[in-house]
Amino acid sequence: MINRDYEGKDKEGMVLRIERSSIHDGDGFRTVVFLKGCPLNCQWCSTPESQKFGIEQAGDIIYGQKMTVEEVMKVVRKDAAFYFHSGGGMTLSGGEVLAQPVFSRTLLKEACTEGINTAVETSFFAEEKIVDSLLPYIMTAYVDLKLMSPDLHQKYCGVENGRILNNMVKTNQSKEKFRLIIRVPLIPGVNDSEMELCKIGKFCAGLKRMEYLQLLPYHRLGSDTYRKLGRPYAFDGLMPPTEEHMAASRKILERYVSHVI
Repeated sequence: MINRDYEGKDKEGMVLRIERSSIHDGDGFRTVVFLKGCPLNCQWCSTPESQKFGIEQAGDIIYGQKMTVEEVMKVVRKDAAFYFHSGGGMTLSGGEVLAQPVFSRTLLKEACTEGINTAVETSFFAEEKIVDSLLPYIMTAYVDLKLMSPDLHQKYCGVENGRILNNMVKTNQSKEKFRLIIRVPLIPGVNDSEMELCKIGKFCAGLKRMEYLQLLPYHRLGSDTYRKLGRPYAFDGLMPPTEEHMAASRKILERYVSHVI
């Protein structure tokens, strides 16, 4: 019988890919471990190959592989010297890291043991106890806040957002010493109305732990992957927001949050 809660270096997880030399997924020079599988189905997702939990193949490309914690750490350790000099480290991304909680926790714990800075990119869509179990090993949590309206979140992301918002509030009260950074992807026609942005701003104003709010422009980088996977892209034809649109949206959020980047 397989013990799914087993934590050890030979614990297996489903990994999409590992990218070294990243400077966009946390502070400093980082290695990003993308896990495969996500309970959300955001229609604008830039990595659709990360959504399904199993291994997929599109032509000659295979998406996903089973790896042990030790196999992942062997890759992460290759750039340990660069982490030290740049303030970087390992970032777990997805997919959704909380969808593979034991594997993610074991990876994060091992990195901490080896003195490697840790960060996660997550939707916070998980049971509260799962989030709590990872927090001791997370130094920075980048958490997506896509929509405040439950019906719109259900429509565009495939799930309601009650669990996400609850985890943001609960972790705001946590005694663990992690940084909380909220990311809002600005999707034209979805969450860029003044009403929706005001709701987001008001909610974030109550998150005293939040270091800053990061407003990210929608982009079309994943559209070609949908084609390779034989899936329709819901936002075909939608263009990224202009600099003026981003600036106007930022001003709305700044009515409630002092630090918006």
